[in-house]
Amino acid sequence: MNCKNCEFPLSSNDKFCSNCGAKVITNRITLGYIASEVYEGFLSIDSSKPIRTFLGLFSKPEVVIGSYIDGTRKKYINAFGYFTIAVTLSSFFWFVFSNFFPASLESLGSLMAKQNPNDPDVSENVLQATIEYQTLISFASIPLLALISRIVFLKNKKYNFAEHLLINMYAYSHGTIVMTLIYFLTIPFKGLFAIIAIVSVPAIILYYSFVLKRLYSLSIIKTILKTLLFIPIMLLFYLAIIICIGIYMFLTGSLQPS
Repeated sequence: MNCKNCEFPLSSNDKFCSNCGAKVITNRITLGYIASEVYEGFLSIDSSKPIRTFLGLFSKPEVVIGSYIDGTRKKYINAFGYFTIAVTLSSFFWFVFSNFFPASLESLGSLMAKQNPNDPDVSENVLQATIEYQTLISFASIPLLALISRIVFLKNKKYNFAEHLLINMYAYSHGTIVMTLIYFLTIPFKGLFAIIAIVSVPAIILYYSFVLKRLYSLSIIKTILKTLLFIPIMLLFYLAIIICIGIYMFLTGSLQPS
């Protein structure tokens, strides 16, 4: 009998190939086998790792993020894995939100329209585009936020741009997970949900400030100053993105001049 993966000779008692390490499979796939594979693949992992990462990013983000940057990779979920969880959870929420809670969607659209009373259709189109492309927006946000945070800390060489990508991936993911869980709790209450959705932006900015304060060991005054620098830079980028989206919508016919 030979290994089905590398053709290495095996004895009848071998459970794993001594050459490539693959598990020796001699029986047909059954429901019991599938159940054992699910257990080994998901339930036998360190079940405390997700909750340890989640709670750690609340209380000691400098430990979670800093240890990963310094080379400790087993204790916490890695940055991209955490980001994947955040994007998946967020995508599921927006699917549920747009398909099963039209009243909450309408309430949020009305609240956004009040910010632009002269052309409420623009706000509605922006909201629909945000829902439709939210996964792409999430991926695009990470390098953008990393660039902004690197500019804010340009004179501080503690972390390079690649490390800022990891920092922002953790911070963005954590903020997304927390706010999405809150969204799920408030989505049946359309008025409350709309308010929470608007408040989520400054809430996430405050969390970013907290993370960077811990990572860079900043005083409260320096944290405030860095945040005040971060916000206008972010708004400039945000304005540029809105202009680009507006041009795209105009060229594709989604936005027509009044």
